[in-house]
Amino acid sequence: MEWIKLIGILIILVGFLFKFDTIAVVVIAAFATAMVSGISVMDFLEAFGQAFVDNRLVTIFLLTLPMIGLSERFGLRQQAVILIRKIKGMTPGKFLTLYTAIREIAGLLGIRISGHPQFVRPIVNPMTQAAAKTNYGNIAKEDSEELKARAAANENYANFYGQNTFVAASGVLLIAGTLRDLNYNVSEASIVQYSLIIAVIALVLTAISNMLFDRKLAKKYNVKKGGETNNDSDS
Repeated sequence: MEWIKLIGILIILVGFLFKFDTIAVVVIAAFATAMVSGISVMDFLEAFGQAFVDNRLVTIFLLTLPMIGLSERFGLRQQAVILIRKIKGMTPGKFLTLYTAIREIAGLLGIRISGHPQFVRPIVNPMTQAAAKTNYGNIAKEDSEELKARAAANENYANFYGQNTFVAASGVLLIAGTLRDLNYNVSEASIVQYSLIIAVIALVLTAISNMLFDRKLAKKYNVKKGGETNNDSDS
């Protein structure tokens, strides 16, 4: 009678077929499977609760999405654009370099700054676009798309190279633990030390890349040193 343990699959199929509440169907299927498998109610609840705790970050991530949408709907993007326009001399490259530095410092302190859907799309990219418009006027679509890509790329650089600069970061602990299991005498502090060097190098290279892109835009849109724009190019 081992096949009876597959009753959970049958419950899910029937529930989805008749369009019952998804969460209720899954919970009932899990409970039924536990009962026919000889698992006690308390053991089932313990396992169910542990699974929820282990995956709570996924739930938190999904909850943030409607909050971000509401924030954008009621002016978050506009306020970010207004702020960047008030800062004189803030070019897209300078802003992205500043964001990369802040992102890496946050990683050093163990502070998580969300990511692309929660931060780059609603805040960083609009501020980058606003800096471009303030300095260069209306820019071409391909340049706007490249700025969007650069905003995402700078987020990736800062997150990737800055995530192991915090001594208690999960990546640092994983690397140290794995190497010690392989009989390498390493400490978390030594991993952070080398990660910091790489993070600084990444920041410098990113700053140079952003500076060169600023110069490219300034040349293309005829921006003089004083900041005056003579935008005769197609946009």
